[in-house]
Amino acid sequence: MMRVEMFLIGVWDFIVGDDWRTALGVALALGVTALLVAANIAAWWVMPPSVCLLLALSLRRAAAGVGHGPDER
Repeated sequence: MMRVEMFLIGVWDFIVGDDWRTALGVALALGVTALLVAANIAAWWVMPPSVCLLLALSLRRAAAGVGHGPDER
């Protein structure tokens, strides 16, 4: 059981990493893409602006020093 638990913790840390907000944004963008594809709508355009927006927000938080306190890690 300990190995499975450690594996799941490692996978969580790899996917979410230091910024849960960016991971949530990517998951939401993928969800929107999936919904559009299911509705038979071209969805190739969703991810590029999503990634640009998430990157800009992440850089803004990093420049402001938000989310880098001792209780955020």
